[in-house]
Amino acid sequence: MSTDPAANRAADPAAEPAVNTAVNTAAWIPAKRARLEVGPAPYTPPAADQIVIRNRAVGVNPLDWIIQVEPFAYRWLGYPTVLGSDVAGEVVEVGAAVTRFQAGDRVLAHAVGTDKDADRAAEGAFQLYTVALERMASPLPDTMPFAEAAVLPMAVSTASVALFQTDHLALRHPSARPEPTGQTVLVWGGATSVGGNAVQLAAAAGYEVIATCSPRNFEYVQSLGAARVFDYNSPDAVADITAAFAGRTLAGAIAFGTTGAAACVRIAGACQGTKFVSIATPPVSFAPADNTGRLARPRMIGRMIGGNIGLQLAARRRGVRTKYIFGTSLKANEVSLAVYRDFLPAALAEGRYAAAPKPMVVGHGVKDFQHAMDVQLKGVSAAKVVVTLD
Repeated sequence: MSTDPAANRAADPAAEPAVNTAVNTAAWIPAKRARLEVGPAPYTPPAADQIVIRNRAVGVNPLDWIIQVEPFAYRWLGYPTVLGSDVAGEVVEVGAAVTRFQAGDRVLAHAVGTDKDADRAAEGAFQLYTVALERMASPLPDTMPFAEAAVLPMAVSTASVALFQTDHLALRHPSARPEPTGQTVLVWGGATSVGGNAVQLAAAAGYEVIATCSPRNFEYVQSLGAARVFDYNSPDAVADITAAFAGRTLAGAIAFGTTGAAACVRIAGACQGTKFVSIATPPVSFAPADNTGRLARPRMIGRMIGGNIGLQLAARRRGVRTKYIFGTSLKANEVSLAVYRDFLPAALAEGRYAAAPKPMVVGHGVKDFQHAMDVQLKGVSAAKVVVTLD
């Protein structure tokens, strides 16, 4: 062997890991409340427990525009940074401790770059290459398009936190052939992205599901596994659902929408079983259209404080416990493995789990992420905004 180190590396490629020379591009948010700007981004190699994904489709969530327009959201973020959570694509590199994936695998993953303990642009979704945790990723069947897969990660994670974490409903984990538990979960907002996945996951864990949505989505929510569905806009919704729980045991409730938590507290307080409501939505809207004028922000903060105080007082009077969901907390506990490793891969491959809601593809490149956020902000029903990246 030559005494020239460079010659030795050329003769023995395994002597030193190859350096990935991929060219990355991202939609950066340069500052709070700023519009996204497309520009170059470094390619970042994975840590031992991470993978790098070449994104082919990325989902957009309300959280993305909330971070952009609301200065009080995610105040720890350093700028510039890269937003986004839902990715689907191909693995291009794996960390030293990764055992479930290899380069070339088709995967979906929940990117956690905006978490306080990460705050790292490389782990955001709005770019060509994203670094993701192995435990927050699932392989995809060859038959599932990337655009469909991209609707799942954040919704699956958030629903899983609410249903399965021990500090929330602490339900039995999902499985291929669940035995009926004889208990019923209430999902207020079953046609939302997270709500639809909560319906599927609860049913896959052996629980009956009662859900709410608008009448036009009744059939859709039932197709996901809900046994009964009610119109949340009905003035009799709380009374009708409470009556439906007669003879049933409540396993807990998940609330979506600004009025969902209050309604679930009233229902849970009148039912037998677990009087616990996992809350996904605060009691105020963050949409700019609902917060205009010079005093808009103080009024919003006042409504937030007043709404939460009122909710807690109502819950205490009825003996109901509540807790807000933080959709990435499962990355630090057994729930991420139970879902992304033990349940979701086979469930997707065998067609037992649907990519819900359907993707609404609104763009085809990194340049389209701001447009996608604008579309999401305007509101969508039983669909999820997606950008594809060829």
